[in-house]
Amino acid sequence: MSFPILTVTAVLPAVGAIATAAVPAARRTAAKWLALLFSLATLVLAAIVFVRFEPGGERYQLTETHAWIADFGVRYELGVDGIGVVMVALTALLIPFVILAGWHDADPLETKSSRWRPTQGFFALILMVEAMVILSFEATDVFLFYILFEAMLIPMYFLIGGFGDRAHSGTEENAAAQRSYAAVKFLLYNLVGGLIMLAAVIGLYVVAGSFSLSEIAQARASGELEMATTTERLLFLGFFFAFAIKAPLWPLHTWLPNAMGEATAPVAVLITAVVDKVGTFAMLRFCLQLFPEASKWATPVILVLALISIVYGALLAVGQRDIKRLIAYASVSHFGFIVLGIFVMTSQGQSGATLYMVNHGLSTAALMLVAGFLISRRGSRLIADYGGVQKVAPVLAGTFLIGGLATLSLPGLAPFVSEFLVLVGAFAAYPVVGIIATVGIVLAALYILVLYQRTMTGPVKAEVRTMPDLKARELAVIAPLIALLIFLGVFPKPLTEIIDPAVEHTMSDVQKQDPRPDVEAAK
Repeated sequence: MSFPILTVTAVLPAVGAIATAAVPAARRTAAKWLALLFSLATLVLAAIVFVRFEPGGERYQLTETHAWIADFGVRYELGVDGIGVVMVALTALLIPFVILAGWHDADPLETKSSRWRPTQGFFALILMVEAMVILSFEATDVFLFYILFEAMLIPMYFLIGGFGDRAHSGTEENAAAQRSYAAVKFLLYNLVGGLIMLAAVIGLYVVAGSFSLSEIAQARASGELEMATTTERLLFLGFFFAFAIKAPLWPLHTWLPNAMGEATAPVAVLITAVVDKVGTFAMLRFCLQLFPEASKWATPVILVLALISIVYGALLAVGQRDIKRLIAYASVSHFGFIVLGIFVMTSQGQSGATLYMVNHGLSTAALMLVAGFLISRRGSRLIADYGGVQKVAPVLAGTFLIGGLATLSLPGLAPFVSEFLVLVGAFAAYPVVGIIATVGIVLAALYILVLYQRTMTGPVKAEVRTMPDLKARELAVIAPLIALLIFLGVFPKPLTEIIDPAVEHTMSDVQKQDPRPDVEAAK
């Protein structure tokens, strides 16, 4: 039997989580280094998976299949396609930066009134989230995916509620109450979506007699499995509702600003750059592949919701006074672009959406982590408390600017390529949708440039005059992310050549072809 590299890639961070949690309480530094080493080892395995994947080969590669709950047809079934393999790589890449950025976020507070913050638990929970997310990108059994989809909520709940941001204007009791509210809201929203998805998973098994994604897709393609129109639409809605909450898509997005605002900056990156990508990834893997006709039926409504997310999220970002909530609403807008690219049903749109998932993860991680370094120095998340930072901390200001420019999709940086592809795909199929979506680009330039102007330029405020610049550990976090944003902005081929064949399979699932240009109308 071949080496089960997909299983090992997912299990390794789980083993690291257990080992980190077992480190004695007095040896916090050892626990940090252990977590970092396990995350780096996972990155090495993910890189091997990435290299071994053959873009022109079988749709699902490096597959593993084992009996699990045989009486109910549940199997431990793994495999990665071109979309899954890049998401595994993104997750494994970001976790070491999350750990390094949060190096001191869970250290015990010195004040007697503050509760003890278990350092080992913080890093163990991060690794456990990594294990579940990677396995969810690899799972090709619907029931296995559902278990992981729900289980990752538990460590995320504790990361948000138990290890919140220390930069809070109120008392410790008020801060703890707001963290608890954000964590509970995150959990309840996603649990409701998960329960509805569970009903749809059971319904799918009743109709198809299997949880295997490949078996169900083959049965549908061969005509052996036919779903009634109403049944397929109801099942699609059950899956899509859960994924739209996780994504998040308007109007199911309201948990995200609270969660990202109250979490530490590294955990906020974990939420929006890693965990939320499971929602948009699942739309491509499950909604379009299992329910192609229902996906086409729901497309007009989903496109409207995506457009609202793009414009509404950007407008709210413009009006924010809190740095982290501004980035959260910007992410709502960006997820609107991703969903738009998926459901315009063109190869450019879906390739752009998949690439957007990767590039958004990199750009949001860069911007949020630099913002976290800034906030930890000043002790405030409010934009009004800053001014003139570029004069006292030019490297911090410069990296903040590059992260912001990537967020607004400046040409030459990675998100531009993906946003351009999404808009090309939208204009090809739905010109009016493409025109409205461009409003989000204009608003992105507004909220990012205004944020930079108010925090980094102008007179130096008294509270920031002694602010130190980025340190070696912080530069080790930000510099590689910026380098990747520049590299993929100039040369995205390493990703697109893997993504494009997978998108062709998805387009075939929904029996869609790219619209031909109207040459006569263009004359």
